[in-house]
Amino acid sequence: MTYVSGFVAAVPTVNRQAFIEHSRSSWPIFRRAGALRMVECWGEDVPRGKQTDFYRATQAKEDETPIFSWILWPDRDSCDRAWASMEAQPEAAEMPPMPFDGSRMFWGGFRPVVEMGDSASGRYVQGFVLAVPGDRQQAYIDMARQATPMFQKFGATFQIECWGEDVPQGKQTDFYRAARAEPGEVAVFSWIEWPDRETCDAAARQMEAEMGSTPMPDMPFDGKRMFWGGFTPVVDERA
Repeated sequence: MTYVSGFVAAVPTVNRQAFIEHSRSSWPIFRRAGALRMVECWGEDVPRGKQTDFYRATQAKEDETPIFSWILWPDRDSCDRAWASMEAQPEAAEMPPMPFDGSRMFWGGFRPVVEMGDSASGRYVQGFVLAVPGDRQQAYIDMARQATPMFQKFGATFQIECWGEDVPQGKQTDFYRAARAEPGEVAVFSWIEWPDRETCDAAARQMEAEMGSTPMPDMPFDGKRMFWGGFTPVVDERA
C-alpha cells in the first residue's frame, strides 16, 4: 500500500519561482531514494478560519503564501529507509538554502485509508488538515466514503484520506498544533482533486444550496478545528 509524506509551509510570495526551482532540484534526490511522485501546491484560495487555518498553522506573515505538498512512496518501509539515508546522498549536502523558513514547515507520514478515482497532473487541489480521535478511525472512514458520491456528482476526480502514522511533534509548528489536537487524536492529511478551480468553486456553491437548512450529520471529529484551502500544483514530478 502506498504511503504519503505530507508537508505544509508558508513561502514568501515573491519567492514563488525560487520555491518551484528549489523543489524541482530536490526531486532527483527523492526519486533515487525510491519516491514515486512529488507534488507541490501553491495557495490560491485559502480562507481565514475562526479557530484554525493554514496561516495560523505555519505562523505565516502577511507577505507569505501557504503551500500544501506531498511525496508518494511505495510503502512506509520505503519512506522510512529513504529519510534515514537521505543525508548520505551527496546532492543533499549541495542543495541551496530553502527559499522559505523551514523551521515553520511541518510534515508527517500518512497511510491512505480512503482513495477514490485517479490522481492526475494539473488538477486543482483542495487540501484538508484535521485531527480525529484515534478510536474513531472507522467512523471517519465510513463518513468519508459516504461523501464520495456527492463529490463525484459535482465533478471531483480524486479523493484521498490519509491517517497519521508517523507524525512528529515540532519545536515551532506541527500537525497537532495546527489542528489544536487533543490527547488521543490523530492527524489527518487529505485532499480532493478537481478539473479546475471553477469546478471546485461551483461544487461548493451547489453543495451548500442542496444542503440548505438540513442539519449537519454528526461528524466523528471536531469540524471547527478542521481547515482547508484551494491550491494549484506548481511542481508535479513522477518516477
